[in-house]
Amino acid sequence: MSTPSVDTDTTTAVTAAGTTPPKNLRREVERRRTFAVISHPDAGKSTLTEALALHARKISEAGAIHGKSGRRSTVSDWMEMEKARGISVSSTALQFDYADHTINLVDTPGHADFSEDTYRVLTAVDAAVMLIDAAKGLEPQTLKLFQVCRHRGIPVITVVNKWDRPGRSPLELLDEIEERIGLTPTPLYWPVGIAGDFRGLLDVSEHQYIHFTRTAGGATIAPEEFMDSEAAQSREGDDWTTAVEESELLVESGQHHDEDEFLAGRTSPVIFASAMLNFGVHQILDTLVSFAPAPGPRPDVAGGEREVTDPFSAVVFKVQAGMDTAHRDRLAFMRVVSGVFERGMVVTHAQTGKPFTTKYALTVFGRERTTVENAYPGDVVGLVNATALAPGHTLYADRKVEFPPIPSFAPEHFAVLRAESASKYKQFRRAVDQMDQEGVVQILRNDIRGDASPVLAAVGPMQFEVVSARMKSEFGVEARMEPLGYSIARRTDAASAGELGRQRGVEVFTRTDGVMLALVSDKWRLQYIQKELPDLLLEPLVAAAD
Repeated sequence: MSTPSVDTDTTTAVTAAGTTPPKNLRREVERRRTFAVISHPDAGKSTLTEALALHARKISEAGAIHGKSGRRSTVSDWMEMEKARGISVSSTALQFDYADHTINLVDTPGHADFSEDTYRVLTAVDAAVMLIDAAKGLEPQTLKLFQVCRHRGIPVITVVNKWDRPGRSPLELLDEIEERIGLTPTPLYWPVGIAGDFRGLLDVSEHQYIHFTRTAGGATIAPEEFMDSEAAQSREGDDWTTAVEESELLVESGQHHDEDEFLAGRTSPVIFASAMLNFGVHQILDTLVSFAPAPGPRPDVAGGEREVTDPFSAVVFKVQAGMDTAHRDRLAFMRVVSGVFERGMVVTHAQTGKPFTTKYALTVFGRERTTVENAYPGDVVGLVNATALAPGHTLYADRKVEFPPIPSFAPEHFAVLRAESASKYKQFRRAVDQMDQEGVVQILRNDIRGDASPVLAAVGPMQFEVVSARMKSEFGVEARMEPLGYSIARRTDAASAGELGRQRGVEVFTRTDGVMLALVSDKWRLQYIQKELPDLLLEPLVAAAD
């Protein structure tokens, strides 16, 4: 993948530290669109990721060949567990060019057990595509992730997927969006034909019909035929008339796209699509390019903002090992916030104050890797063997900056982890440290259990399966997990820890980041303690999963 070169016609040459932005920096920033897809499991997120890459000519054939005997995994899924189960449990970043723009699609886990990883990804994007199943509408995981977008001020584009299958009426789906999340839907492309009989799309602003033709297995781009209203009426009859009447009804009621309202998070452009058939995918990309915001300034811990034209800075939002078994390396994914990244530049790690050399920098597409020479605000770059970096860390050049840390979700599942063989203890410790640094799970310790029996804390139990599988495949360690009878975690402090530790159904731990957590058996025990001992600190965690 080619990366635009730095403009050499500058008044002052770019220094090795990237402190002087080139003249073309603003132009490159305006070309960037960085987004994530949020959805409930099985809404079609991985299939849509493939379809977007296909339409951008990044791949020649969609990876999801549907049907039990012929199915193969999508290119964005690289972990063996993902391929075996047909789900995404990790996140990766795909970069491709489309319509003179550079698109950064930060893929996210689709399974609810990996909400925390998705939350981290949402700190790195400027917009989100909310994918909704045409039959199921808004589902719990979608609602939870939408609230994160709202909290972070991320504008949302709505895509109603699987319109090729039986589902609800389009007006009913839009009513649900407005009633349940308070977002006014503004249709851009309205379906012609009911759910299960997807003929094409009405371009609401152009009053034009886009007719799609199916391809074998949906593996290639669906041909599009454009017609004016008269030709569409002649071809589709009552289906076209219904689509026109429904879309006009919405526009007349004020549900039309307004860019300021969209960016303010009050409205959401709506597109109907079938990612499986590649219907409506071009329209999703066109909407992202036309309406999604380019990268902008980012707040820092000092209360100021880092402008995109300031010297280089970036925030790490994910760390992942095991993506390349041949090299057994560790990738830290950073989102460039400001300035120009140049491979090999020496920057400062804000959390330690130490210099950091960026010799090995990559873009990652599934298992494919391409060396990055330059990157701009909005771009996602993987730094190889960045052992000092963790999610939420800041890198910068020249003027110091540090971005706010990424909050942790409140875990709901807990288990003691033990190595099956004492002879593997060294590898066991190394594996635990690796999982902790990546944020796969939270690691809790206390004096009673000791380092040999750390407690794993997770949003969902499948995170434990990932830990177990990776410990075996990457570190050669057989480990067993023993579930603990706790379901709630609350932040506490040293002053409260002693009394809490004496309570039945409570155990106090320290997380790796130094935060003290009280684990409580159930909500009734928590309510009892809060009533009887109101002076003890039992504070809900930020970004709680409940």
